[in-house]
Amino acid sequence: MSAMFFWAFVVGGLICVIGQILMDVFKLTPAHTLASLVVAGAILDGFGLYEPLIDFAGAGATIPITSFGNSLVHGALQEAEKHGIIGVLTGMFEVTSAGISAAIVFGFIGALLFRPKG
Repeated sequence: MSAMFFWAFVVGGLICVIGQILMDVFKLTPAHTLASLVVAGAILDGFGLYEPLIDFAGAGATIPITSFGNSLVHGALQEAEKHGIIGVLTGMFEVTSAGISAAIVFGFIGALLFRPKG
């Protein structure tokens, strides 16, 4: 059990280190870094490499933003097998809609409760 926590910490930490290197060394903006990590997760899932990483590291691989890219591609591929090209479009939104909806709702609530700076 403690080994699972260790590897989740290491893998999640390495993903965060990669993001920090992209911003500090390559001078990417946070938006570019975010998009790069989402695309990296999507590419890894496309090659079938992200699911084994999730099996190995658990939350260390599912919590970082790379997991969003994994979810997009994973949902698209699953639905494409069932419904063809239409499944590619619907699958992406079906799998990720709960997370996107939560981000919108909680962002709105946060905007109502707190005064923006600027």
